[in-house]
Formats: sequence, C-alpha cells, structure tokens
Amino acid sequence: MTFRQFAVNNVIRNKRLYMAYFLSSLFMVMVFFTFNIFTYHPVLTGGIMESGTGQDASFGMDVAAVMIYIFSFFFVLYSMGAFLKSRKKEFGLLMLQGISTWQIRLLVFLENIIIGFLATIGGILVGLLFAKVILLIAENILVIEESLYFYIPWQAVATTFISFAALFLFISFFISIVVKNHKLIDLIKGDKKSKGEPKASKFLTAVAVILLGSGYVTAFIVEGVHVIMAMIPVIIVVVIGTYFLFTQLSVFVIRKLKNKQSLFWKKTNMLLFSDLAYRMKDNARTFFMVAIISTVAFSAIGTLFGFNHFMTHGLTDTYSFTYAPNEETTEEEIEETLAYVETVLAEGHIETVNKQPLLHFYEFKEIDKKSILITPESQYNELAQLLGYDTVTVAKDEALLAALDVAMGGYDMPDMDEIPLETGEELTVTDTLQSGVFPEIVYYIVADEAYDNLPEPISQDPFYVWQAVDADHDTLVEAGEIISNHLDTYEFQPNDFTMYEVSVMFSPILFIGLFIGIVFFVSAGSFLYFRLYNDLEDDKQKFRAITKLGLSEKELKKVLTRQTAILFFTPIAAALIHGAVALNALSNAFQYDLFLLSATILGIFFTIQVLYFIIVRYFYIKQIKEAVF
Repeated sequence: MTFRQFAVNNVIRNKRLYMAYFLSSLFMVMVFFTFNIFTYHPVLTGGIMESGTGQDASFGMDVAAVMIYIFSFFFVLYSMGAFLKSRKKEFGLLMLQGISTWQIRLLVFLENIIIGFLATIGGILVGLLFAKVILLIAENILVIEESLYFYIPWQAVATTFISFAALFLFISFFISIVVKNHKLIDLIKGDKKSKGEPKASKFLTAVAVILLGSGYVTAFIVEGVHVIMAMIPVIIVVVIGTYFLFTQLSVFVIRKLKNKQSLFWKKTNMLLFSDLAYRMKDNARTFFMVAIISTVAFSAIGTLFGFNHFMTHGLTDTYSFTYAPNEETTEEEIEETLAYVETVLAEGHIETVNKQPLLHFYEFKEIDKKSILITPESQYNELAQLLGYDTVTVAKDEALLAALDVAMGGYDMPDMDEIPLETGEELTVTDTLQSGVFPEIVYYIVADEAYDNLPEPISQDPFYVWQAVDADHDTLVEAGEIISNHLDTYEFQPNDFTMYEVSVMFSPILFIGLFIGIVFFVSAGSFLYFRLYNDLEDDKQKFRAITKLGLSEKELKKVLTRQTAILFFTPIAAALIHGAVALNALSNAFQYDLFLLSATILGIFFTIQVLYFIIVRYFYIKQIKEAVF
C-alpha cells in the first residue's frame, strides 16, 4: 500500500470522524455556489443591473460574494484546526508505529486535499439541486419584473470550483506546515493533560460586569443621531465585555454555585458541575466567537427588516395620490396638473374619491415662530374616514396634537400646551394621537367653533388627494409612474409607485443581508457542533466509568441534556440579549417602535437553535449510550 492509498483509506474508513469537517466544508461551498448562481443569472446581469440602483445592487452582490469567500476561509481553517485537535491521539499512535513528523504533515495535506475536493464537488451538486428553490425565494424577495428562471450556471460552477480549489490547497499547505512537533507522550495523552482547577480573576470578572452594563445602559438611553455616535464605542465595550463574560465571569459564577453544598450534592448536579468550569474555560473562545457572530447575524437581519419596515410603513396609511402645489405655482398650472391626473386615472380605469382641503398655517411665539398647521375637527374627520382612521370629537375649549408615528431622526414636538384665541381665551391641549391624515409631521385639531376664533393664518395652502377605490397595486404603480414622469414628484406623490421604488432599491440589500446573516448563524451552530464532538471520546470513557458506579440510563440522558443545552444556549443567550439591545438602539435611532419585529426575528432564530439542539442532542446521546450500555 502506497502512502497516497493509506491517506485515501484513512479518510474512507473513518467516515464518522471526518464527516463533520466534510459536511461543514460542503455547506460553505454550497452557500458560495448558490450565491454565485444569482450574481451570474442572465436576468441579474442584463441591462437592469448596468445603471442606477441595479449597478449598486450588482456591486453589493460582488462585495457579498467576497465576504462569504473570506468568511469561508476562516470557517474552514477553524474547522480544520478543531478536526486536527481531536486527532492528537491518532497521530501519537502513528508515530509510535514509526511514522515521521514529515509524513504526518504529508498525511494531513493529502487528507485535506481529498476532503476539500469531495466537499467542493458535493457542494456544487447539492447547490444545483436546491438552485431552483433558492431562485424562487430570491424572486419573491427581489422586486424585479422578470422571472428568475433556472439555467445551467457554468460561470458559477467554474468560479466556485477554482475559488475553493485554491482555498483548500492553501489551507492544506498552511495546516501541514503549522502542525506542531509535539512529544509522543503528549500526543498519546491528547487533551487529557490536567490543566488544574479553572480560576477566575475577580478584577476581570468585575470588568466584564462593568463593560457589559455600561454598554447596555448607553445603548438604552441614547436616542436619535446620538445612537450613531455611540455605536462604535458601545460595540467595542460590549465585545470586550463578552470575552471576559465567557473567560472570567462564567467561571466565577460556576465556582460560586459549586460552593453551594445544597445545590452541588443534589441528585446528579455533582456530575454537571464537576467539569462545567473546565468546559466553560475550554470553550470560552468558541462561545465568544459564536456569540459575536450570532449577534452580527441577528443585528444585520433585524436592522435590514426594521429599516425596510420603517421606510414602507409610513407609506401604507396614506392616500393613493396627493398633490401639494408650492407657493409659486399659478392657478393655471394647478388646473393643468389636475386635468392631467384625472386623464391618466380615467385611462387606467381607476375610480377614486377626491378631496381638496385648504390647509391653514399659524404662527405662535410659543413654538419659536415656526408655522404649524391647525385644522378644524370636521375637516380632519372627513379625511380620516377616507384613510380608515378613527374620527375624533374635540371639546370647544380643548385641542388635540396629532403626529405621525414615524418621525425620522427624532422630531422635536411643539412645546405649546395652550393655543391662544382672538377672544383672549385659550384652548388646552389635552391629548396626542398618531395620525397621517395630513402631510405634516405634527399639527393640531380643534373644534369647529373654536377654529373660527383663531387668529389670522400666515398662509393657506391647497392640498389635493385621490383615494383609489378597489384598484389593484400594479395598476396604481403603472399610473403613478406615468404621472411621475410628467410632473414634479416633489409636489405630486404617487404612493404605490413610491413604495414600489423603495422596494426595488432596498430588496437587493435585504436579500444580501438575509443571505449573509443566515450563513453566519448556521456557521455559529457548526462551531458548537465541532466543540461538542471534540469531547465525544472523553465523554464516552467518563460515562462508561461512572455508569459502572450505578448511573442509570435516565440519569445519563439528563446529565448529557444539561451539558449539551449549556453548550448550545449559553452563547446564543448572550447573542440574543446583545441583539435585543442592538435592535432597541435601532428603535431609538429611528424613534420608531420595532419591538414586535425584533421579537419576531429573535424568536425565529431561537426556534431554529432549539430544533438544532434537539437534533444534535439526539445523535450525541445515542452515541454515548451505544458506547456505555
């Protein structure tokens, strides 16, 4: 048997040992390949991607592909490192049989080349199987006029094969060079060498609490543009605090729990706590990495969906078309515009309800000489019914402050609790409501009787609205595009066409962010999987010995479930908290409540993690039980 045949047989005959590394490598190849199927798709490389928003989207996809490739490099490098670490004992036995260090390095190189080649081919084939499904998903996320039909992606195949062939070749050289020349006795012992009782520094434990606490508090209290200014310092502080959380604070807490005799000696807790501190210390860097990567995934996806929701939500509760001529527009120009709009709507067979309110603006010294809209109750209710808002009833000596629920950058609400009348009386502002009935961020609503006693307005502006009746979205988009190409879009607002343009502009960013976020999250799960299976052989020996002392199968499952749960959910819990704080900061930045959206996104990720935990736990316990009973 030649050395090359020995390397091939080593891979084939140790499928279980190599499977995790192979599958994780295959997954990264598949992700890169499926993403390239989009970037090379004929629809996404044609004319629509060569100018304007399409050009930006095309550039964004290229950058995303590079990011996925760079991340794949570090992911495969880490996977390979974890894989080699679990094989120390095997290398020791080979050296005991007379194999040299140089031959060990050659063996690692050949094995890695074989696995890399198979993973590259396998990833491309699996990617081809799921290509149509991914294209259908992308078609629903990306707002494009043409269908993303299936095609034979030769360019994507070539790019993926060449890219990952180079990646595995480089990593194989690198890993084979850096394989350390350990002493034979150290290799035979593997990771069993005692590291002593893990200890935590009280100072660094306190530093972890202070850094995380200060980061969280800052993220909660800053609002508006200050969120952007505080973002970088808060991220740095929280990242450092997270590192000390896993390396120091967790060990400190476990030692405190171990000292609590009533807890330590209760049922099988001793088994759990006896090596929990070791596991936390050994896995600290993995936990830290998983927590940060998962936080990036949560925050990226949450931010993109939140921003998309923020951009489109303000457009959902407004009129189909509005026209607000400026002060310099003549009566003749207004009449021409109204006639043109009516003509386009008639040609599109769009039935509308039209209103033409006259908006009166007033100036008060209490609001720093800025003019503000005040509308009578009857006019507000007439338009509110058109949009489906609740009507209001205002007492004759009171007023309501209405405001949009979307106020970008933190709009300063007018500090005027009383509105003076010409009679010398004052209207008291008694309540605030959210409303988008008028095209102003804030305005007042007063009773009709009180409205007649207001001082003279400083200006009165015409405002024209068309609310479509039973018209479909595509028809309104088409009509809006025709009118927008003819009129000043600053004065004329076609709501459905504006939403369509926002979606076209934002959907590629949303898709890329979603794709990368999922890659990060799945990769984080794979890191945990590697760490768990690194300890598999040790756990088999440990529980085989403990079972002889009387540990039942039920107790074994209970202990293993707790250990696995701690491994899986400790970093994810930290990431979920980080993500919740980050999304709360995003809400503060936009002054827009994203709680429901954030809870939904984080809940979906948590559910996926629970499913992942159930599957991994089942197979892990099954292997331990087979070795023990």
